[in-house]
Amino acid sequence: MFDKQMLPKHVAIITDGNGRWAKKRGLPRTAGHAAGMRRVRETIRAANDLGIEVLTFYSFSTENWKRPKEEVEYLMKLPVEFLKTDLQELVDRNVRVQMLGEKKQTPTFTQQALTEFEEKTKQNTGMILNFAINYGSRDEILSSVRQIIDDIEMGNISKNDISEQVISERLLTKGLPDPDLVIRSSGEIRISNFLLWQIAYSELWFTEALWPDFTKDMFLQAIGEYQQRSRRYGSL
Repeated sequence: MFDKQMLPKHVAIITDGNGRWAKKRGLPRTAGHAAGMRRVRETIRAANDLGIEVLTFYSFSTENWKRPKEEVEYLMKLPVEFLKTDLQELVDRNVRVQMLGEKKQTPTFTQQALTEFEEKTKQNTGMILNFAINYGSRDEILSSVRQIIDDIEMGNISKNDISEQVISERLLTKGLPDPDLVIRSSGEIRISNFLLWQIAYSELWFTEALWPDFTKDMFLQAIGEYQQRSRRYGSL
């Protein structure tokens, strides 16, 4: 049993290993992404049932455009398929869907699906579900810096007003709690340009399991281990 008072408010997940999962089975990489979506769905349900307030998936980075064209096109179509199969369940579960990333650089059909998700769930008051698509943390921080410079030049703030809060309010995660727990699958032990500012004091949890093999029990294991950790934020 979990201590409900000690649940992480925000869990962020780097869903890594879809391509390797498919390769091990002699399947195209797209088959791995399809299998990975089933794990996304299962994890959303588990987090929602548990009472997690914010769940963020790192779905497509700004660097992922370098992948083969066929794979990129498939990944861009996933929100469209997800909209068809899962929108009603998310509405019924009172989940609010948001996108983190530069939407305008994605194909029109991807933009339309993401906008429909956001519009049809914006009144929901339960778990916030973020999909980081075409997202890169360095780009996000650069954008925040540019916004601050613009505000200084327009006289809205002075350089002495710049604080952590001023920067945080100009990030894509404005209004959300920073991640308490970051999970990464596939055995890789790195952050990969994901929420670099926001995860300064996050607990990190890594698993060797490739994302399509990541189960509900593994998610619950990560939550359980998080609750055993002592979060001191630099103090004793």
